[in-house]
Amino acid sequence: MTQYFSQRTLSQSISVSGTGVHSGKQTHLTIRPAPENHGIKFRRLDLPGTQDILALFKIVVDTSLATVLGTNGAIVSTIEHLMASFAGLGIDNALVEVDDYEIPIMDGSAKIFTHLIKKAGIIKQTAPKQFFIVKKPVKVTDNDKSVIVYPEPCFKITCRIDFSHPLIGKQEITFDRAKNNFEKEISHARTFGFIQDLELLKKFSLGKGGSLDNAIIIDKDRILNADSLGDFSLLGMPIQGHIVTHKSGHTLNHLFIKTFLENKDAWETGPAKI
Repeated sequence: MTQYFSQRTLSQSISVSGTGVHSGKQTHLTIRPAPENHGIKFRRLDLPGTQDILALFKIVVDTSLATVLGTNGAIVSTIEHLMASFAGLGIDNALVEVDDYEIPIMDGSAKIFTHLIKKAGIIKQTAPKQFFIVKKPVKVTDNDKSVIVYPEPCFKITCRIDFSHPLIGKQEITFDRAKNNFEKEISHARTFGFIQDLELLKKFSLGKGGSLDNAIIIDKDRILNADSLGDFSLLGMPIQGHIVTHKSGHTLNHLFIKTFLENKDAWETGPAKI
């Protein structure tokens, strides 16, 4: 008998509070279990009566500083770390309730969200999980930046960065669903930026919640304190394939999603065999 991967949701609700990295406001967040084929949805409790915001690429309204979703006048911002936790743990269905527009930054990584979801427990549902099954490569480039996906029996994503900075340089890390290495090797990866950029953001009333507690801030030659997976989860279904990014960011990631969806001969949808 052929077996397929099952959809997954949380066993119970979990709640957490934290600061929005750009708004500087305290936000209260609750993640609730959801039925099969529900997807990931956000609900603005401070805007009663507004439509739930589905975590899909087609309603992304901004990628300049964070990934922002919007529909019918309601937005939810800085979703990438929470979405990375859902993707890394294989969560297909959940309802996220928030009382402001920005998801709290926590420590600048997906670690806390990942820990809370695992603490709540994850359950398999009856319906099979649907995938984008990659049949041939798709690539987008922007000068020396690139995103490409290759056919692969399981989902992998390799991220490469290259900064002319003595503390960064060239780095590479791979998330491999088959090895289940998200919690141990990926979820701790934190937001980083340069001190001059943080100062500029705050000058324009952005980055109000940014601090040494939730980001790695880099000076000219020192780190003052010691996110693609979430972007690609906005396809609405996981990919069976290997994504490789080089010096990419939110904007190029979302251009890749658009290009990928347009190249319908490069993929097919359906359940993947275990």
